Amino acid sequence: MLEVSNLECVRGERRLFAGVGFRLDAGEMLYLQGANGSGKTSLLRMLCSLSPAQEGEIRWRGESIGKLGEDYRRELCHLGHHNAIKEELTPLENLRTSARLADEALDEGTALDALEQLGLAGREDLPCRYLSQGQKRRVALARLVNERRALWVLDEPYVALDSSAIERVAGLIGAHLQRGGLAVLTTHQAVAVAAGKVRELVLAPDGQA
Repeated sequence: MLEVSNLECVRGERRLFAGVGFRLDAGEMLYLQGANGSGKTSLLRMLCSLSPAQEGEIRWRGESIGKLGEDYRRELCHLGHHNAIKEELTPLENLRTSARLADEALDEGTALDALEQLGLAGREDLPCRYLSQGQKRRVALARLVNERRALWVLDEPYVALDSSAIERVAGLIGAHLQRGGLAVLTTHQAVAVAAGKVRELVLAPDGQA
């Protein structure tokens, strides 16, 4: 369903990686690994059609993502390394605003339940600037509770989380794979996901995958 072939990334005069290729089918996850600076985030941005590749092709359901355009992005959920939340808004407001921007229905009760599942009960109406880094990360990740788009691209989803939150997020990813979804993620923490087939790809520091 997601096919990457002969992908190359160059930043400035440095080649971060070349010859990267993989295929993911329904219910499969790619665990992307590599040292800092090896191009992990750059590869994720390419998968999200946010950065161009020097060479190679990315295909979704057999078609180039460049040709699919918005049809591809409507099936994509991207959570970056940064939380992308507004500090002056509450967790509830942030979550419902994200849903509106994605043209998705999310009533208040459903949003409150998602925040509770991520351990934010009692903080729903507190401006996010007063939250800890781990709590802010939970606000961003609460989107995944009701997320049904087919492809999840997650950059360091477990950063700043405690063990209980990590377990919950891994459970959400596993449930997504059980529904036939796909996931690509980077993480410095080895976290078991209890469903689906896990593939691994290591970006080596010499620029080769």
